[in-house]
Amino acid sequence: MTMVEPVAELIEPLSLQAPEILEKTRSQLVLPSKTALKIPKQDIRPTLKASTIDGVFATVFESATGGVLLSNFLLQLGASSVEIGILSAIPMVVNFLQPLGAYIADRTTSRHWYNLGIFGLSRLLWLMLVVAIFWGSARADLHQLLEWTLVTVFAASVLGAFASANWFSWMAAVVPHRLRGRYFGFRNSATSLITLLGVPLMGFCVSTWGTDPISGYGVVLFLGVLAGLISLGCQFWMVDVNPQVYGKDAETDRLPEKKENYVTDFVPSVLKDSNFLIFILYFSVWTFAVNLSAPFFNVYLLKDLSLDVSLVTVYSSLSSGANLLLLMFWGKLADRWGNRPLLIAVGLVVAVTPLLWLGTGNYPFAVWVWLPLLHLLGGTTLGAIALCTNNIQMEIAPIEQPSTYFAIAAAVSGVAGALGTTAGGFLAELPGMSLGALFALSAAVRLLGLLPLILVREPRSVSLRSIVPSFVFLQLKRLTAND
Repeated sequence: MTMVEPVAELIEPLSLQAPEILEKTRSQLVLPSKTALKIPKQDIRPTLKASTIDGVFATVFESATGGVLLSNFLLQLGASSVEIGILSAIPMVVNFLQPLGAYIADRTTSRHWYNLGIFGLSRLLWLMLVVAIFWGSARADLHQLLEWTLVTVFAASVLGAFASANWFSWMAAVVPHRLRGRYFGFRNSATSLITLLGVPLMGFCVSTWGTDPISGYGVVLFLGVLAGLISLGCQFWMVDVNPQVYGKDAETDRLPEKKENYVTDFVPSVLKDSNFLIFILYFSVWTFAVNLSAPFFNVYLLKDLSLDVSLVTVYSSLSSGANLLLLMFWGKLADRWGNRPLLIAVGLVVAVTPLLWLGTGNYPFAVWVWLPLLHLLGGTTLGAIALCTNNIQMEIAPIEQPSTYFAIAAAVSGVAGALGTTAGGFLAELPGMSLGALFALSAAVRLLGLLPLILVREPRSVSLRSIVPSFVFLQLKRLTAND
C-alpha cells in the first residue's frame, strides 16, 4: 500500500500547492461557468487509492494481451504484416461502438456495476484463447490458432468499447478538476513501474519456456487474465457514481432540459461545438499518423533485425522507466499551464521520432545504445501525449453529456487509428516499400496532424507565448536559489 500513499497528498487544498506562475497567469484562465455535484472529500481519497491499484493490475492484463508480447505471439504463428496490422486495428475500429455504449451507460444508475459487467466479460473471453493455445499448439494447428486469436481480440474489443466511455466519465467525476494532471501523472507512473518490471519478466518467461514459446505465452496470458479480474475487484473500494444524479444541473439541482430528446438533441449540439470538432480533427489525423507506424516498430525489431523477444521487452521497459520518471512532472505542468501547450510542444518531438529510427540495424551501437535511447525518448514523450490527450477531453467536454463526447472522440479516433494500422500493414507489403519508408511517411503525417491543435481552445490553458518566459523565469529562480 505504500505505493499509493502519495495520493492522499493530492487531495489537499490546491491553494496550498499552487505555483506562483499560476497566480501570474490567472487572468488568462477561462473557468467553467458551472460545476457538477461535489463528491465528499472522505470518499475521494480511498477512491483514488483503489483506482491506482486497479490501474496496476490492469496494466499486467494489458501487457499480456497486447504490445510486444502479442506481436511476438502473432509472428510465432506466422502472421504477416497485413494480418498484424488488421489485428492491431480491431481494438480501435470497434471504438465506433462507443457512442452506443455511452448512451446505454448514461441510462444506468451505477457506473461501477456497468463497468464491472462489461469489462468482466471482456477479460474472461481471453481464457478462451488460453484454452485454444494449449489445444492448438499440441495439434500444431497454427493457422486455426491465429483465427482464434482474431476472434478473441474482436469479441473482447467489442465488449470493451461499450464500457470505455463509462470508465472515462467515472474518472472525470471522481478526480478533482484541478488535480487531474497530478493524479493521473501519479497513477500512470505507478502503471509504468509495473510495465518496467513485469514486461521483461513475461518476455523472459515466453522466450525460455522449453522449446515452445507459444505455450509460454499461454501461461503468461492466463496470469494476465487473473490480474485483470483482480483489478476489477479493486473497483469495489471506489465511490460509485449515478449518472442520473451526477448529470444534474449544479445551480437548479434538476436534470438538464429536454433530457428525453437526448439522441435528437445531441447531434446538433456536437455540430455546433466548433471547438470540439476541431479537436476531433486533430485527434483523428494524429491517431492515424501514429498508428501508421506504431504497430510495426516491434515487427521491425523482431523480424527485420531478428532480435530476441526478451531484448525487445527490455526496450519496452526502458520506455516505461522513462515514462515513470517524468509522468508526475508532465502532470504538474499540465495543471499549471494546461494540456494544449504540452500537446503541441511534445507533439513536435513525437512527430520527428520515427525519422530517428532510420539507419538503425542489428549492429552493436544500434542494439546497445541507439535503440535504447529511442525507447527512452518514446517513453518520455508518448506518456505526456497520452496524459494530456485524456485530460483535455475532460476539460472541453460539457458536464451534461461527458460520456457521449468521450465516446464520439474515441469512435472517430478509433476508426482513424484502425485505418492507420491497416494502411501501414498494406504499405509495408508493397514491392519496394520498406518499414523505414513507412516510418518517414508517418513522421510527415504526424506533423500535419498537429496543425488543427493550434486552433483548439482549452479552459484554464495558458498561451504558448506566456509559457516560454515563465519557464525561463522559474529556471533562473531555481538557479538563484541554489547559488
